[in-house]
Amino acid sequence: MNQGFGIERPAAHLPAQRRSAARYLVLIAGGGPVVALLFTEARQLAADFDAATEEVALMVRGLQPVVGAGGAEWDQPLAGHSEAERAAAEVYTLDL
Repeated sequence: MNQGFGIERPAAHLPAQRRSAARYLVLIAGGGPVVALLFTEARQLAADFDAATEEVALMVRGLQPVVGAGGAEWDQPLAGHSEAERAAAEVYTLDL
């Protein structure tokens, strides 16, 4: 008897490739409230959430933002935002 009480044991987890760590935090107005966007080193969107959360304050503590995300590297990641929104965006480079 395996002490499983009739419940099948779950299969072993298969190793999966994990997403890269977040490298950039972009605070940008999304047609209303400010949105926080987390991007990987390759500028792939990792998460998006309300910028008013206390986690954002903790992430940016001691960091200086670059104002404006108008560079070509941000064209695809921020394609849904206007030029004015991108110009006013704050880009933080997070410590890894």
